[in-house]
Amino acid sequence: MGVYLNPGNEPFTTSVNSELYVDKTELIKYTNSRIGKDRPLICSSRPRRFGKTMAVTMLAAYYSKGCHSEELFAGFKISRNEFFKVHLNKYNVIFLDIQWMYGNALEEIKRNPSVKVVSYIQEQVIAELKTEYSECVLDTDISLPSVLAKINALTKEQFIIIIDEWDCLFREDKNNEKLQKEYINLLRGLFKGTPSGAFLKLAYITGILPIKKYGTQSALNNFREHTMVSPRQMAEYVGFTEVEVKNLCEAHDLSFKEMQRWYDGYYFDKTGHVYSPNSVIEAVDNREFGNYWSRTETYESLKTYIAMDFKGLRQLIVDMLGGSGCSIDVESFQNDITSFYSADDVITLLIHMGYLAYDCKTEEAFIPNEEVRSVFLRAVKNDGWDDVIKAVNTSEALLQATLAMDEKTVAQMIQEVHMQNVSSLVYNNEISLSSVIALAYYSACKDYTLIREMPTGSGFADMVFLPKRSSLNPALILELKWDKTARGAISQIKNKKYVSALKEYKGNILLVGISYEKKSKKHQCRIEKYEV
Repeated sequence: MGVYLNPGNEPFTTSVNSELYVDKTELIKYTNSRIGKDRPLICSSRPRRFGKTMAVTMLAAYYSKGCHSEELFAGFKISRNEFFKVHLNKYNVIFLDIQWMYGNALEEIKRNPSVKVVSYIQEQVIAELKTEYSECVLDTDISLPSVLAKINALTKEQFIIIIDEWDCLFREDKNNEKLQKEYINLLRGLFKGTPSGAFLKLAYITGILPIKKYGTQSALNNFREHTMVSPRQMAEYVGFTEVEVKNLCEAHDLSFKEMQRWYDGYYFDKTGHVYSPNSVIEAVDNREFGNYWSRTETYESLKTYIAMDFKGLRQLIVDMLGGSGCSIDVESFQNDITSFYSADDVITLLIHMGYLAYDCKTEEAFIPNEEVRSVFLRAVKNDGWDDVIKAVNTSEALLQATLAMDEKTVAQMIQEVHMQNVSSLVYNNEISLSSVIALAYYSACKDYTLIREMPTGSGFADMVFLPKRSSLNPALILELKWDKTARGAISQIKNKKYVSALKEYKGNILLVGISYEKKSKKHQCRIEKYEV
């Protein structure tokens, strides 16, 4: 048993002995399915706080020859799988935590400036391989792929390579192209073609960023990628599922509705609703709902990204703060944190970092939940977004005025937000009014899901605020008009039977018509209860 070669199962033992451990062992079913198959290379990228390290320590505990883990896995889901013992503790495992090794390399460089990071990583692993395979490894060997190929040629031994924080060097030393090129060459040797195909049984690497589009990394395009944009078979293992969160709430006597309000929002087709594991565990452990996101990672990086000078980026952020989903192209992103060419690139990075969620059907990005929304709000507070903050601060009063059917107050408040947040160049159109409405009703995001241009069969409802499962508030159907009356907007809702789109919804409904006049810029509001 070594640090890098055939590690023990102590880290995973610590995890499963935790009072709040959630069984994710069936991930092993998927990794087992790739052993002995073409392209046994898996990259699972997901944000911090989403259980990446838990997954890799579990895989190391299961596959490593350096430990005996049958008893450790007893009682967990994977132990009931027919192939459980086939691969259990049968393989040579090389486990690399690149962030930890990078930190150690920097300390070594302080003592000896001639030390090179990638060389240091290889030397550490080769030293352990030499102890285990002394007849195969020479003192002069400096290339890890070459050493593994030589061991395989002489002994027929194969290896499972597990890498945590694989993208660390691209994030921590993002402008050091020489270092990145050396690192890419190492990965190419480990994972691309012969002779790596002979010594490699399985590879599982995890990080925050996908690997597909790093400029010189075409050599790594043989990985099966699972990302926050497209998790594929890994969807169930990205975070906690709704069933798992319900079970935790029941076991610890916590409100599931509050858990939803704070942490629900990520969603994958194959799995449904997904929650950030760290946030849920913190809420259960502390018996208190709140923002645990910024306590584990600074939001300074978020401030940097959303302040970038790309056309349309600020408006996208404002719309999402108001609860809207924003259409973006995720394919243009180069999967690094230096190559940005558009607002879409910045938004895509924020999806991979977990600051935004993504709906693959509508191809829209959105702020997933109350916890992350509060981080966004904090990021814009002192960075020239004064009008946005003012609108947010008055949004609760606007929502309450709407629910109270106070038409005069609603019209006045929306007019003020509109004046403050829209350039005179784009003031007079319904698109800008829609964005203003989304921002003005910021606080409604706690209790509502905002749907823009909702298809109704007889047209599209401009905006629908649909109550979340945890809310008792009525649904709101908003129709927006320019140079027409608010009463006319209400008539359109009725005549085109927009309410029919909510046939599955059984609660109360308010119809809200909002208009403004081009010359006077005066706003009107009309609110009616829907009568069945």
